[in-house]
Amino acid sequence: MLKQYILDVTTNAIKEAIANNKLSQMKETDEFVLNAETPKNEEFGDMAINVSSLAKSAKMAPPQIAAAISEFLKLEDCEVSTVAGFINFKFGKSFLNTIVKDILNNKSEYGSNDFGAGKKVLLEYVSANPTGPFHIGHGRWAAMGSALANLLKFSGYDVYQEFYVNDAGNQIKNLGRSLFIRVKQELGQKIDFPSDEVERKSFYPGDYLVPLAKEFVLEEKEFSKSLPENLADLKPEQLEKLSGYAKLKMLDLQKNLLNKFNTHFDNFYFETDLHKSGKVEACVKKLKELDMLYEKEGAVWFKSSLFGDDQDRVLKKTDGSNTYLTADIAYHHDKIQRGFDKLINIWGADHHGYVARIKASIEALGDNPDKLEVLLGQLVNIVMNGEAVRMGKRKNMVTLEDLIEEVGVDATRYWMIIRSIDTTLDFDIELAKSKSDDNPVFYVQYAHARACSIFRNAKNERINIETKEKIAPLFTETELQKAISEADFNLLWNVDDEKSITSTRKLILKLEEFKNVILQAAKYRAPYLLCKYLQELSGCFHQFYTFSRVLTEDKNLAAARLALVKSVSIVIKIALDILAVDAPSRM
Repeated sequence: MLKQYILDVTTNAIKEAIANNKLSQMKETDEFVLNAETPKNEEFGDMAINVSSLAKSAKMAPPQIAAAISEFLKLEDCEVSTVAGFINFKFGKSFLNTIVKDILNNKSEYGSNDFGAGKKVLLEYVSANPTGPFHIGHGRWAAMGSALANLLKFSGYDVYQEFYVNDAGNQIKNLGRSLFIRVKQELGQKIDFPSDEVERKSFYPGDYLVPLAKEFVLEEKEFSKSLPENLADLKPEQLEKLSGYAKLKMLDLQKNLLNKFNTHFDNFYFETDLHKSGKVEACVKKLKELDMLYEKEGAVWFKSSLFGDDQDRVLKKTDGSNTYLTADIAYHHDKIQRGFDKLINIWGADHHGYVARIKASIEALGDNPDKLEVLLGQLVNIVMNGEAVRMGKRKNMVTLEDLIEEVGVDATRYWMIIRSIDTTLDFDIELAKSKSDDNPVFYVQYAHARACSIFRNAKNERINIETKEKIAPLFTETELQKAISEADFNLLWNVDDEKSITSTRKLILKLEEFKNVILQAAKYRAPYLLCKYLQELSGCFHQFYTFSRVLTEDKNLAAARLALVKSVSIVIKIALDILAVDAPSRM
């Protein structure tokens, strides 16, 4: 990366300045941290390093420090200047030309890195109950999680994506009871969900179970007829069959939608399997052996407060049944036992109190709690016609499927990723559907389509504006590929047009930033940085297109500019592929 290169060169210059007694009282053992930034004022150059932090050690004024260090900078084809405590760098054409060549040579691997060093990561996200359609919050976790998985893979991690199916507990029985009511309605019986709000909370009254009930009656005619008239008379084995059927059907619907949404898991881990395997009880037994449990008031408590939790937690209730936490502790212990170096979970912000409990359990069981990393996601607000759409969990909800049908997969994914996960997201339906520069996903996709269009036009017949006669294509396909591979990038700068040179320069420097964006996005688990970058890159490209005629009659200059356009299309596609958003060639 160019930024790291400049930091390394500057660090070496500081060491030489110290060795030559140019930094007064500063010693080689003194620690310092440098940051390279893009100056807000373009007149100061392409990159700047603030060396003021060295003043404490050197006992010198920042301008003197900057001047002293600049004497030892070993850089070719780069203008160096100092202003106050800043060292400014303006790169020559050899630097810029190398950036374009680097992209064209590496193609789809440009920007990839080995930051993850092959570490095995288990990324768990969505993990919704199989009791109904995904709400839009699930959509945000799906988009963010799958984009993060792609990003981490691109940065050298070995990523395994897992969906934890919460299929144990009363919610599945409640689903079976709800299906019973819909089945009886399908059979013509006058029956409905309780009208009392408290009782109704134990059911799933959404219309999404109506088509499932129709399928169930067709597939299980005799069983359906054998069902009692009243829910209270439903036998345990009948409830189990209804619950199992509804659970698997809902899970199939969820899986199909996830695939449509470009979200693909390596494994669906069932909570019921965790219990059946004996791993939950084995985990409780191990905690007991480690003296991490005690009994109080008929319940079994976990000493989680010893490991940073604000209080101890119940694992077994007075009736002998496990709490939700018990299975979650066993699940995370199992993750570590499977050999993963890092566990990354995406949870809703309402689970923030759960983080300390799970970390406490990991440490109590003898492992490093820092292996667990939890990203807490904030809510999504749907905005239509300038007004927020009210959503409920079970009825009259705005589902992820509704949203996808309204605005499409690409717009939904891009908008779900566009903000940091810890920030509330306002999803503007009308803007997401619009074909305007104000719509971020359209703006970026149009930039890629424009780049592809330029290449098509380079190979198409043209029309003379004055005579209206057809003119032969500027290049044949073979000529075009050869011209790009042999392009002389020095021609980009040998034009008598300052706006063209300036916009070309900004575009190339923005392309080089991609490497650092990928690294930072992976390091901080922040796919939204790619969206921010894509907006900026697209803006630079549109500006370049405005000031630089690509398909000029000077075929050598056209080849150089086409090579630059090609590099833009490569980077945009890489970034959109990571976000699992389409990079269209036409719009």
